[in-house]
Amino acid sequence: PPSYHKMNLALGQGVRRLHVSAAFNAKAKVSMSRFEPSNYVSYEKLNENVNIVRKRLNRPLTLSEKIVYGHLDDPVGQDIARGHTYLRLRPDRVAMQDATAQMAMLQFISSGLPCVAVPSTIHCDHLIEAQIGGAKDLARAKDINAEVYNFLASAGAKYGVGFWKPGSGIIHQIILENYAYPGVLLIGTDSHTPNGGGLGSICIGVGGADAVDVMAGIPWELKCPKVIGVKLTGKLSGWTSPKDVILKVAGILTVKGGTGAIVEYHGPGVDSISCTGMATICNMGAEIGATTSVFPYNHRMKTYLEKTGRGDIASLADDYADLLVPDPGCEYDSIVEINLDELKPHINGPFTPDLAHPMADIGATAVKNGWPLEVKVGLIGSCTNSSYEDMGRSASVAKQALDKGLKCKAAFTITPGSEQIRATIERDGYSKILGDVGGMVLANACGPCIGQWDRRDVKKGEKNTIVTSYNRNFTARNDANPATHAFVASPEIVTALAIAGTLDFNPEVDYLTAANGEKFKLEPPSADELPKLDFDPGQDTYQHPPAEGGSKLRVDVSPTSTRLQLLEPFDKWAGGDLEDLQVLIKVKGKCTTDHISAAGPWLKFRGHLDNISNNMLIGAVNIENDGINKIKNQLTGEYGGVPDVARHYKANGLSWVVVGDDNYGEGSSREHAALEPRHLGGRCIIVKSFARIHETNLKKQGMLPLTFQIPADYDKIRPDDKISIKGLANFTPGKVIVNHSDGSKDDFQLNHTFNETQIEWFQAGSALNRMKELQ
Repeated sequence: PPSYHKMNLALGQGVRRLHVSAAFNAKAKVSMSRFEPSNYVSYEKLNENVNIVRKRLNRPLTLSEKIVYGHLDDPVGQDIARGHTYLRLRPDRVAMQDATAQMAMLQFISSGLPCVAVPSTIHCDHLIEAQIGGAKDLARAKDINAEVYNFLASAGAKYGVGFWKPGSGIIHQIILENYAYPGVLLIGTDSHTPNGGGLGSICIGVGGADAVDVMAGIPWELKCPKVIGVKLTGKLSGWTSPKDVILKVAGILTVKGGTGAIVEYHGPGVDSISCTGMATICNMGAEIGATTSVFPYNHRMKTYLEKTGRGDIASLADDYADLLVPDPGCEYDSIVEINLDELKPHINGPFTPDLAHPMADIGATAVKNGWPLEVKVGLIGSCTNSSYEDMGRSASVAKQALDKGLKCKAAFTITPGSEQIRATIERDGYSKILGDVGGMVLANACGPCIGQWDRRDVKKGEKNTIVTSYNRNFTARNDANPATHAFVASPEIVTALAIAGTLDFNPEVDYLTAANGEKFKLEPPSADELPKLDFDPGQDTYQHPPAEGGSKLRVDVSPTSTRLQLLEPFDKWAGGDLEDLQVLIKVKGKCTTDHISAAGPWLKFRGHLDNISNNMLIGAVNIENDGINKIKNQLTGEYGGVPDVARHYKANGLSWVVVGDDNYGEGSSREHAALEPRHLGGRCIIVKSFARIHETNLKKQGMLPLTFQIPADYDKIRPDDKISIKGLANFTPGKVIVNHSDGSKDDFQLNHTFNETQIEWFQAGSALNRMKELQ
């Protein structure tokens, strides 16, 4: 065959050919992970695709482009224009956390396929509530969530998906330790999936329906990302940490500045950041709306791969090093420059992760704005900052306080990122130091970062301040208290603030008072990037899918369950324009997926669409009355909760529309924020602009996400309007007619970003319906 002939040419003749051929084959066979010995790292294919595209585009490529275009379904024919065309991609693997995996697996089950087409995993980390401490909280979660864990474990076994049990750790830490590697393309059903960019991977957060496409072996669509370059010069030192890089970038780019783009870090400053530090920076890139973030392959990644038992991948990556860094002379759509020598520790918040303050300024700013100075709780860990180095630097600060007879003035919690981190920091004495200073070690899980926190030290509505090393600080996100002022910083700064007990303490210049009355300054933290001994893996928490396949296995869902519900297909498009849609709510201001489908206590219903729909938009502000979860039912004239009014409209055959503001649906990737409106009779969401993942999720479920051509037209819509959307037959939903209750009318233009495939999803009623039509 011709491919064999090519190989002959490439490998030369005779004896030398045999030798090179053996080396070639040895190189070609490196497993993607120890859990999938027969799935191999395919740098040859990546390289081949990159060469095809580079030749076609006739220009140097950024690293993001190499990895993304290297996974094109059709590198020869694919139309490529940054920011414009839709790419059809073949990701290497899929990862799902337990809160989103329920709906993803329910959708996969209804697809009727026997087994996943790419390596896939489920990670149990979202359903464990922080209450009294790690072991007890974990035991309680296993009991309360038994039905869901059993469903995920049995569905994983049946369909060939690896299952990481509760207690194993946070999905993104497990991916970094086991599955991410330079050049891999991974999609994950969680918005912080970009964490893997710290290991030179392109890891993108998606909704469950996107994961189902990839698991079904269908090419996955992504709008061709722009590339923002962040050039790092200088070196990190002192109190400045990797977290401060992304806190600074968030301040520069804002919560929507990265939308539609991959952020690519480069420059001489990169080498001063540890691999896990690079992961921290990529993780919180979700907060600027970026598609993902990535660092170029370097010796810090190589060391991390070797320390996590993947030296063979590191050796192979060395052989393909030129493939895993940007081409010299490549061009970025825009560039941000940060000098690490000049970067100071930062703290961001409250209520939004892009409100950045240098530590030197936060005290005065807080006083000016009336933010409480007393720090009630310091919380370290989370998927953003729970590495061995993070815990070591925090312990380094805590040890200094202990040596002077001090403990934390604030409450203090520690969330290890994985069972491996928990076991290793226990062995190496970090846990003891953090405990002795007043800390409580929580379960290896998301915990308070996603609102899984049974907080009891303040009353609901009591104004207070907390500081965390997490990534998001939206109103009420951590503790369901809208009066909590949450600030985000590095773990070492959080530890220092927990010890001092006040927001206006700057450890670079301020003094603490020791138990004996003497004044002292904390020295800048120092700690090993990786343990001197090997990592301690701790307890084995992984369930392999059965080797013989799962065709004989059953996955049961009880019809009376309150936690799980098999999905019914959504109705198809009827073929005409959408006439007289009732405005359900006109949303005022910031509306994240937390506002649309709250987490916390609602997480338990993530596998039951009808029950979780009772939280639809209950956090959104109604422009009519500035109220939350209080809208007028236009059929009865009475006020009620948003989900209740929506259900009443649906029961009476009245379809409805939501009107929203800028960056609608920012934050978590949860597709429930798109499934719920569809389930309760919504047809269309009209806003000034969308966050990327949410817009795609809406399209997947047969909704119409549309944007005002002129953003000020938002002001023309009244809360009791009826809206008609014209032009659906040839899918140019441009013209909108608004009927006001006083008999007057308005009309204006709307834009959409649907491509041909997505139009078919709308016409079929959902992407899943379309997948079944094509089988």
